Amino acid sequence: METTPMLKVYSAFSHYKNYALAQNHRRRRDFHSLSQAHQALISSHLEKINKVDTCIDHNMMFIQDIMTNMFLEEPMMDAQAYPAEMDKVKSTLKQFVRDWSKEGEVERKITYDPIMNELDTIYKNTENRSDVRVLVPGAGLGRLAFDIAKSGFSCQGNEFSYYMLFASHFVLNRMTKSDQYLIYPFIHSFSNIKTDALLPITIPDVLPSSLAPNVDFSMVAGDFIDVYAAQPEAWDVVVTCFFMDTAKNILEYIEVIHRTLVKGGTWINMGPLLYHFEDNANSEPSIELSLEQLKQTVSLMGFEIKHQKMISTTYTRNPDGMLNYVYDCAFWSAVKL
Repeated sequence: METTPMLKVYSAFSHYKNYALAQNHRRRRDFHSLSQAHQALISSHLEKINKVDTCIDHNMMFIQDIMTNMFLEEPMMDAQAYPAEMDKVKSTLKQFVRDWSKEGEVERKITYDPIMNELDTIYKNTENRSDVRVLVPGAGLGRLAFDIAKSGFSCQGNEFSYYMLFASHFVLNRMTKSDQYLIYPFIHSFSNIKTDALLPITIPDVLPSSLAPNVDFSMVAGDFIDVYAAQPEAWDVVVTCFFMDTAKNILEYIEVIHRTLVKGGTWINMGPLLYHFEDNANSEPSIELSLEQLKQTVSLMGFEIKHQKMISTTYTRNPDGMLNYVYDCAFWSAVKL
């Protein structure tokens, strides 16, 4: 019987603890392979390795609470933990840092503030922002969509990844207080660490249920093309943040954005062009345009770019890391002609 995507995610979450403990035990085994003299020189290293086991327990308690709210009845478990799926679980933990922790505020301000400022500028004279419908495809854990809704707009996030969907459902609908959970997202690698990989992160920094009850805010599951291609002129604004390069055919994304916007509506974009399917030999064809080509295509497909600039930012950075990838992101605000 084929495993459904939801069951695959559930299985990956359920295997996290055993997988992470096995990886950490490798560190312990390698430490004990040293000579006694070398072990004595770095005895604190073994103490850190042992502490990681406790950190894994903290992460698993958090993950278990996410799983409890996945609404699956007695799922059949895959007996194997696949590294690619475990990487997605670890990435989900890091995404919580970016979207729902104080430590992620720096990245959020660099990435989300230009979007929020553009919305404020466009609708500065709008008396009732709740009449403005904003769509955020690729919403991830929902923080940007939440911030847009909190500022008064009607906002809908859309997400395809079940890892993100289950995690966002939990943070948006099930958490009951700020700083409710303590997690350790950076324990899975000791490389490029200045002081300690055991950096604790508390989440959420704000409680999503703090939204006013009359605010129109929702999250919708599904592929962006499948969900919104049949919604002509349904949205006043489409906000794409680190989303456009998730396309196999970026032209199709632009078409749907254009179709779903009202005439005179605005497309606000922020992100790099790290095309997700470029090196996937088994995927459908992938179209990789340069930024210059992309902007020319945007204009040819019925948009007028009003504002544009480049903004440099990291993504899910480790505050104590020695290595961080910096993206030179393209920001633009374009109007549907």
